[in-house]
Amino acid sequence: MRPLILILLAGSLIACQRLENVGKVPGMTPVEDGDEFFAMNSAAMPDRLNRQTPAQEASLWSGNRGSLLGDRRAMGRGDILTVVIEINDKAEISNTTDRSRSGSDKMGIPNLGGIPQRIDRHMPDGASMANAYETNSSSSYQGDGSVARKEKLTLRVAATVLDRLQSGVLRIQGSQEVRVNYEVRELLVSGFVRPEDISRQNEITYDKIAGARISYGGRGQITDVQQPRYGQQVADVLLPF
Repeated sequence: MRPLILILLAGSLIACQRLENVGKVPGMTPVEDGDEFFAMNSAAMPDRLNRQTPAQEASLWSGNRGSLLGDRRAMGRGDILTVVIEINDKAEISNTTDRSRSGSDKMGIPNLGGIPQRIDRHMPDGASMANAYETNSSSSYQGDGSVARKEKLTLRVAATVLDRLQSGVLRIQGSQEVRVNYEVRELLVSGFVRPEDISRQNEITYDKIAGARISYGGRGQITDVQQPRYGQQVADVLLPF
């Protein structure tokens, strides 16, 4: 009874939390609470101060990031770059298996110096060493399976450089939330990129992100209706059939 009571109490708390959102639009995550804001709000590294020497100040060409010819690609903590997500995967797999096997075995000792005949006298009626044993077996198996999957996703999201590792690799993370009526669509992306893979337009494609984690989902009334109730989910886990 005690586990059942705990389950009921947990369900009641979850239900109370869900009742608080009835008739309200889903809240959006505060920007100030994320790692991106912390990275952009922290002090720049010493090598990112873009200090000019007197020779550079007198030159017509400047390599500073703010100049016309400067490199404006993301290079350090707090910089922003654009992640281009264009996924168009299609996979079709078909497999057919057909297997069969049959076997038979028979052994007898009709003559062996009269020994089988002597043994036959002590055996039940109809039994004889001339046909000691005989077996037959057969088995067959057929299997057929197929997989067809198609995914297409085209998105663009701004990501922030959270850290620059000792190897020079950049750790990035980006998030985007769009609210339409009572539904919030969420896009999250994170991973590690090499500075040289970032294009001159300060963009990088998802296939150049190591350890890429891309999540595209949502929360709100539509998502809530599409999900089974908590009681049904618990029943699906506990029921053995």
